[in-house]
Amino acid sequence: MAVIITSGSATSLAANTKSADEVTGQYQHLGKGRYTLVTLGSATGLNVECRIGGITIAADTPIPFTGTAGTVSTSDHTIVSQILAGGRSELFFRNTTGGALTYDHLLLFDPM
Repeated sequence: MAVIITSGSATSLAANTKSADEVTGQYQHLGKGRYTLVTLGSATGLNVECRIGGITIAADTPIPFTGTAGTVSTSDHTIVSQILAGGRSELFFRNTTGGALTYDHLLLFDPM
């Protein structure tokens, strides 16, 4: 069963800024398993960067999904799902537009 490493709904990000690391606390360092990144932006112009154990699984990747806050779905909005050896988890968002945008996100871990 998957564990939620981090999640957020309708998190606001100001124009032309990058978020702080979204992963903190007890799930920041994990072992081998499947890591799944699910995210939804309020409009085009949001990018996501995710690293697990120093391995980049999303490198400033544009978020292709847009929609209403609170409607993120693991079956519809998965960016990447990959088995990795583990390590420190890092997740950042970057707004490339001239206005504030919001995003929903889930970073899931399924241990092996």
